[in-house]
Amino acid sequence: MPTLTGLHADEWTDPDSVARPIMTYWARMADLAEVERAPHTHQKGQIIFVQRGALSCEVVGGLWMVPPRSAIWIPGNAVHAMKGQRIEGYAAFISAEASRDLPATCCALAVTPLLRELLVRSAALPVLYDESGPDARVVSVLLDEIASAAIEKLHLPMPTDRRLREVVAQMMASPAARGTMASWARQAGMSGRTFARAISRETGMSFGRWRQQLSIMLAVKWMAEGSTIQQAASDLGYESVPSFVTMFRRALGTPPARYMAERRPSGVA
Repeated sequence: MPTLTGLHADEWTDPDSVARPIMTYWARMADLAEVERAPHTHQKGQIIFVQRGALSCEVVGGLWMVPPRSAIWIPGNAVHAMKGQRIEGYAAFISAEASRDLPATCCALAVTPLLRELLVRSAALPVLYDESGPDARVVSVLLDEIASAAIEKLHLPMPTDRRLREVVAQMMASPAARGTMASWARQAGMSGRTFARAISRETGMSFGRWRQQLSIMLAVKWMAEGSTIQQAASDLGYESVPSFVTMFRRALGTPPARYMAERRPSGVA
């Protein structure tokens, strides 16, 4: 089984050099408090399934948060940077030809039990597996499952304007600061109207909707790392837990306690 147990594991083989449609690694960074990879790219597309921990991935124009039992799909040649906390999971690299039916843009995917088991099984294949036997059929079904996976609402559009990026950095560093749009506009050196137009143009969202999505992303990250619902609500500046729960349920369709319980790794109470 190809295995990654650190950022520079001896077992690493460049997946772009492997003449097979798929190469899957089992990845374990659980002994590292934080893993961070600078912007980089692969010729092959990449799906990263998180079993434990929390992973964030940024490409130009977007940030994705990946909690346990979810995955992120990164198309080939997309420049991306990643951060994670005590990550354990699977990373499959997929050739351009094999990924023709997969999404053309980066996205977070819901992982079904079948998709999870296929990733586990593909990680056990020889690097140069037999392309005419049972191993090839496993790969074929895996590709079908990835193509049919539901896209999750774990995406935060990121502006590219320097002034807006500075505001975003401040908001992410101090998420409990519930400033008004006018106050954030002043920090960006813009009028309120110009700020609102710029946010809408670069993210496709209103400022209020964008800030709510930021809250969702941070809450999912923190709770995946072990924070309680009460802690997440407080750190986001909510005056009451019920108001935070209501916001979370409206955004993701389920209250935070149930959302995280469904993603709790096997064997964890």
